[in-house]
Amino acid sequence: MAKKSLFLTYVLWLIGGIFGLHHFYLGRDSQAFLWFCTLGGYAGCGWLRDIFRIPEYVSDANEDVTYSDTFKRKIRTQEKPPSSMTRFFGMIIVAFIWMSVVANAIPEEPVAGVSWSFLVALVPLACALGVWVVGNIGREEGTIWWALGAAYATFPLYFYLDDYSTAYSLIAFASAYAFDAKSKRWRRRPSKPKSLLRRVVTLSLCALLYVSLWGSYLYFNARLTDTEGEEVPVHEALRNFLSSPYWLDVKQSFRDTWAFARHHGWLETWRQILDLSDLHGEQNAYKVLNLSSGASEEEIRAQYRALSKQYHPDKVKDPALKRAAEERFMELSQAYETISKIKSRRSRRNKKYEKEL
Repeated sequence: MAKKSLFLTYVLWLIGGIFGLHHFYLGRDSQAFLWFCTLGGYAGCGWLRDIFRIPEYVSDANEDVTYSDTFKRKIRTQEKPPSSMTRFFGMIIVAFIWMSVVANAIPEEPVAGVSWSFLVALVPLACALGVWVVGNIGREEGTIWWALGAAYATFPLYFYLDDYSTAYSLIAFASAYAFDAKSKRWRRRPSKPKSLLRRVVTLSLCALLYVSLWGSYLYFNARLTDTEGEEVPVHEALRNFLSSPYWLDVKQSFRDTWAFARHHGWLETWRQILDLSDLHGEQNAYKVLNLSSGASEEEIRAQYRALSKQYHPDKVKDPALKRAAEERFMELSQAYETISKIKSRRSRRNKKYEKEL
């Protein structure tokens, strides 16, 4: 197996560590998935902690002699891994998050005439999985059964306590304590390496499941608040948006662009998009001056003088209107300056082309 690079690990930590890229490189797939779910170990806390732990992770991945000897001494002197507050609270936090995600993903209203509330029975399973995954990171391991049993044993709190956060916390604590006290042990030998394809597929499926749970919550249970303070379910808001005049206009624009591209090619389409985007602000400048884009220099100059005279701040006596006049005057000046610069630039470019010809 190729040795893992400490330098490359730090590079991956920097560019994608918040999603666990450096852990994936080192073969720590469970930790990579946890970093993905929690954005770097609870909003970046674990990601920052990795700055100091990466050398140890690399030594473990490379099975360095010094690291192996130190680990063997730990096994001889300690029958089971010592308690770690960082790992213990990590189990609680991940279990809490996964329970919340699963519970929130269950549709509150019937879907297709079916009530899906029975899926709440999966909440303790999510708790136990969170505890188990954290507990199996690195050179520690354990079975899921103690964590699972404790989660289901304390799950009635979910129904008896009005505060779900308190219930989740107590269930997660019980599950983590059961795993820590009864299940965890040393992982005496590194896990057998798996093929890259299998690892990618496994992590992708786990990520897809996690994202799907969030998608279920956003679609079925999340709500938007309108300007009048009323809550609207996201799926209703989305359905109404897709039938709104605004979206229909946008969709028609995409269709027109596609039809234009099929007949004229994508290069010409891109040129049209750049022209319509008004990158230099020319079209907006003509709009400010109430002129068409084909106006001559004399028309532009005359219109600017007339409007600037009309909106000159010195001619406005009413203090309430003076501020608006000043803004309008500045807008006219900027528009005239924009058009002047563009016309001057075009004139120089045309003269240059004429000389070349």
